[in-house]
Amino acid sequence: MSATTKIKNTSAPDKMPTVYGILFAMSASHLMNDSIQSVVPAMNPIFEQTLNLSFAQIGWIAFVLNMTASVMQPVFGYFADKRPTPFMLPIGMFMSMLGLIGFALSPNFYVILLSVFFIGIGSAVFHPEGSRVAYMAAGPKRGLAQSIYQVGGNFGQSLAPVFTAFIFVSLGQKGALLFTIVTITGIIILLYVSKWYKGQIQDGMRFSKKNRAEAQESVVPVHKKIKIAIGLLIFLVFARSFYVAGINNFYQFYLIEDYGLTVKHAQLYVFIFMFAGVLGTFFGGPMADRFGRRNVIFLSMAGAAPLTIILPFVPLSWIIPIFFVIGFIILSSFSVVVVYAQEMLPSKVGMVSGLIVGLAFGMGAVGAVLLGTLADMYSMRFVMILCGMLPIVGILTWLLPSDDKVRELTSAE
Repeated sequence: MSATTKIKNTSAPDKMPTVYGILFAMSASHLMNDSIQSVVPAMNPIFEQTLNLSFAQIGWIAFVLNMTASVMQPVFGYFADKRPTPFMLPIGMFMSMLGLIGFALSPNFYVILLSVFFIGIGSAVFHPEGSRVAYMAAGPKRGLAQSIYQVGGNFGQSLAPVFTAFIFVSLGQKGALLFTIVTITGIIILLYVSKWYKGQIQDGMRFSKKNRAEAQESVVPVHKKIKIAIGLLIFLVFARSFYVAGINNFYQFYLIEDYGLTVKHAQLYVFIFMFAGVLGTFFGGPMADRFGRRNVIFLSMAGAAPLTIILPFVPLSWIIPIFFVIGFIILSSFSVVVVYAQEMLPSKVGMVSGLIVGLAFGMGAVGAVLLGTLADMYSMRFVMILCGMLPIVGILTWLLPSDDKVRELTSAE
């Protein structure tokens, strides 16, 4: 048996059936995990009023959340590739619950940062193993499986403006304690998933010690073009996450300042953008299975660019339809880039998932700090115009290898 054959046998999920029960359980737990994360930006307007936080401080809160969740994801993913640990999933959710309780009771800016740190670490623990489970349960439908998993997370993130409008405006900071119920439910679901995951290891269906040892002995060097493509893909995801971070954290303030909306009303506009992104995430995976990963990635950024550029200049009545289309298009590649990266590095599923979902996406936190600082220095309108230019970098997608080329490069000795 050749080295290439061994790798395919231990990495490719296409010889297994798609396990929809596990995928839907992971999607539900992903929704719960990311809804906990979305509590943080949902609280921004409340903190801005009650604690008199500056836009820069709000940016630092987003920075701590996303950097802890993102920088640590590839680290946890790296160790998970070497030694899968099924019960890290409920442990990650438990850490998020501890951070959530601290967040609800934080008396000042610095305690908020510490609490957000725990929420971020819990997410960093959850995501690489979650992506691995989705990969294991995918069978031949990788794009669909990743979409099912990711759509739960995106829907959880989209709830931030709803939480602000209907919970935190009324209950304030301590309303976050209600979400401990969500984390407890998530822990129960993840205990079930972890037992299934452990069973796969014990049965030798995917990550048994024997197969992992064979794969490690027979791993071929990563092709130089693959390394370059991964670097470019991370940059593209960074640009997209920079834009999304700007919308999630600051567009509500732009609507309040430039259009005169109330806090509650402004949240609904942001929710429309995020909900459209949920739909885009779900349909993007199957579209990529049919039309190709690279094609969908290109369309999701370059296709959204004309609309993101004009968004800051349109009248209020145009914002909802344009916002909806932007959200759908720009997040249609959310799950696709993960599958595309996994197929470029099939022997490092956990680490590459951490790089794409964690590091590259979470680096949008750097953007949140920069955008908050620029808003304090200039204006929120200036920040929104700047954000609108970011998706233009999507034209660089054509420098990525085609799907066929990726298969050729990863099968080469």
